[in-house]
Amino acid sequence: QVQLVESGGGLVQAGGSLRLSCAASTSTLYSMAWFRRAPGLEREFVAAIRWSAGSTVYADAVKGRFAISWDNAKNTAYLQMNALKPEDTAVYYCAATHVWVSRPVDEGLYAYWGQGTQVTVSP
Repeated sequence: QVQLVESGGGLVQAGGSLRLSCAASTSTLYSMAWFRRAPGLEREFVAAIRWSAGSTVYADAVKGRFAISWDNAKNTAYLQMNALKPEDTAVYYCAATHVWVSRPVDEGLYAYWGQGTQVTVSP
């Protein structure tokens, strides 16, 4: 069973930065993504990467502020979050699968999920 372990969440003031990490227990993953769930809302797509293709996709709400990357040697994905806003407050989840994901925003296409890490942005 593939395991994904997130870390790096915490409390930060608006305008600050955080970097989330998602360590995978396997090197065979192809697509990885970050989703988030804010209190009272449904889980939403944040960013995705298909690492061997070098392609990334971002939600409009985070474009230009967040950056997703993948360190193949460490089997770890990262989400660098800059210029954070209070509306970025949420539990952030990483997701992954072994295949090419045709619609990265579709959470149903990901086979594996992490346990989530809380990000809180104060005004």
